[in-house]
Amino acid sequence: MSEGKQLTLDGWLLGAVLGLSAVGLIMVYSSSAILAHERTGDSFYFLKKQVLAAGIGWLALVFCLRLGYRKLARLAYPLLLLAMALMVLVLIPGIGVKVGGAYRWMRLGGFSFQPSEFAKLVWVVYLAYSLAKKREKVRSFSIGFLPHLLIAGLLVGLCMLEPDFGSSVALLFLMFVMLFAAGAKLSYLVGSVLLAIPFAYHAITSSPYRYQRMMSFLDPWANRQGAGYQVAESLMSIGSGGLWGLGLGEGRQKLFFLPEAHSDFVFAILGEEMGLWGTTLIIALYAIVIWRGVRIALHAAEPFGCYLALGITALFAFHAVVNMSVVLGLLPTKGLTLPFISYGGSSLMMCLAATGLLLSISAVVRRQPQRDGVEIHHSKHAPHAVEAPL
Repeated sequence: MSEGKQLTLDGWLLGAVLGLSAVGLIMVYSSSAILAHERTGDSFYFLKKQVLAAGIGWLALVFCLRLGYRKLARLAYPLLLLAMALMVLVLIPGIGVKVGGAYRWMRLGGFSFQPSEFAKLVWVVYLAYSLAKKREKVRSFSIGFLPHLLIAGLLVGLCMLEPDFGSSVALLFLMFVMLFAAGAKLSYLVGSVLLAIPFAYHAITSSPYRYQRMMSFLDPWANRQGAGYQVAESLMSIGSGGLWGLGLGEGRQKLFFLPEAHSDFVFAILGEEMGLWGTTLIIALYAIVIWRGVRIALHAAEPFGCYLALGITALFAFHAVVNMSVVLGLLPTKGLTLPFISYGGSSLMMCLAATGLLLSISAVVRRQPQRDGVEIHHSKHAPHAVEAPL
């Protein structure tokens, strides 16, 4: 934004993200202090890293806000190529770090970076640019559907090589949501889902750990000390919280009972310590983020901003719903973080950067009425604003 112009920010969105980020830092410390002391001798080890990521993330939020979302249109292809290059590099031993049998992280100094988190946000930017550019031809199979499906296949293939099944599903979900919103033929979307079912079945049954996860999801108590252990402990954690919780810092499942208590399963510790009222508050904050995100998309100044806001909102919603569903035993374990709350620097930084883009879109409001049945959007700060360069 040029100097001298005031930004009209979405206060509801900013407040909800601030609240989630604050709760995240509190819960990361509460759920990781004992583990951190056991591993490193420093109870604040994980909190320090999360605070650093939060600081970088808020700087990224401000940068994206000041940059303005329209400038991303020119960067869609370079960012996509960069994301693909990083996802290839993470597969190379010595560059990628193998944790838990998967190459998902790159070590940058003393900091770990997960390329798939970057790729998800870049994928949304690319889809928003491409759909805005091709909006009259989105219903065409060869122009509006097939190219996006092929690129999605490449990204998903790279994710599966890590392997990262959860991010693969997220990338496909984002594509289908944005294509549906852009007006792609429903027959193409439904047909591709039906064709993907055998591949998904093979991906699950051919991998022992994925198959065990699926079986533990169907009946976690049947293999209580094996594949169902994490889900069972998570349900015990949530259930023991009751209405008001055991009190902040008083949770018992984090005492080496529940694995990944500070990352993928932090919502379980939150439910244990803050009870039903605490989990309801968190769900309400996510509902505000989704509500404002959809509202921003509907009031965007042009198609690129609309699709970008919709994609970012869908990304937040997908991660939040899937993570909480896994913790509650409603979905198989996926390894997806809870946005703004789970421990994980890459996820937190990307979520805050994406929030900056949403706030940037919210600062540009449609003004001009419909003409010939098509809404013509303009920035309230720039009377002659046109669509993002395509």
